[in-house]
Amino acid sequence: MTAIETSHRETARTLLVGAAGAVLFWLIGFPAAVLTGPAVSVSIAALMGWRVSVPHPLRNAVFLVLGLQIGSTVTPEVIATALTWPLSLAVLTLSLIVTILLATTVLQRGFGYGRMTALLCATPGHLSYVLGLSLGLRVDVPKLVLVQTIRVLMLTVLVPVLIAIWGVQGSAPLADRSVISLVPLLVIVPLARILGVLFERLGIPAPILMGAMGISALGHGLDLTPGILPPWLTLIAFVGMGSLIGTRLSGVDHSGLMQALVAGVVTTLVACTVAAGGAWLAAGLVGLPPGALLLAFAPGGVEVMAALAVETGLEPAFVAAHHVFRLFALSLFVPFLVKRAA
Repeated sequence: MTAIETSHRETARTLLVGAAGAVLFWLIGFPAAVLTGPAVSVSIAALMGWRVSVPHPLRNAVFLVLGLQIGSTVTPEVIATALTWPLSLAVLTLSLIVTILLATTVLQRGFGYGRMTALLCATPGHLSYVLGLSLGLRVDVPKLVLVQTIRVLMLTVLVPVLIAIWGVQGSAPLADRSVISLVPLLVIVPLARILGVLFERLGIPAPILMGAMGISALGHGLDLTPGILPPWLTLIAFVGMGSLIGTRLSGVDHSGLMQALVAGVVTTLVACTVAAGGAWLAAGLVGLPPGALLLAFAPGGVEVMAALAVETGLEPAFVAAHHVFRLFALSLFVPFLVKRAA
């Protein structure tokens, strides 16, 4: 069997496991089932030793679809609301600092992590950037990867539950609820891909997602590309996104898994508590649903939280903008904190 055939088999197996998880979670009524179900089922398969993977081109396609769908929520009402975003961004910045300081202290005193390892494990997101910073530093990289992976997985499952408990209903308006026609779709897809490649070369976080979101927002804002993506296409994208999250536990070192699991759970709970507090404060300042602020402040991956915002209908453009800002803020804060820790 060739390497290509093996890769295709792994991808098919991963998506089948993810789809089964989505169906199961939908049957039991779990929030955001098409995203949380695949994340959990593929994670379990990975921990059982199954070879699971989502190839790079398919991952980019998932991000492209999600970005186009998020962009379709940009309306004049959203643009008017954006004038109040600096207030919530200020609260988000404060919550990031508090999260890093608290989680670092917990990992050092509660789990015996070294100062630098604890600091990078406590950083809420931007894993590729954090791993780059770890080169040349005295950091336990396996612990770093495990704790950060558990954070993303936990938030994918936990945030929809918190929103459901909070009792918030999404009401993000779409520019046009009819399905987009073929001609404008064939125009915006290649343009979104080109802009995504440009963003990638410029070092912009989540470039494919942001490129697609930008093109779609422009088209819908000018009423050039009315309509939303076909529901079946967004459904497949959600299953692919959840499956991609699950693959991050593939090939982990089981010997250190339990301690990293506990450390990841504790630091994620700390981050969620701080995020919930910041969301409650910012909700009163900007006049948006607390659930939308929780999604915007939750320290998960930008693509994951944006996908949850689309699935729940809670201000996707607002949520995506805040998570991109979070990554830029971390790019500024973390080197300063690393220098102090060193």
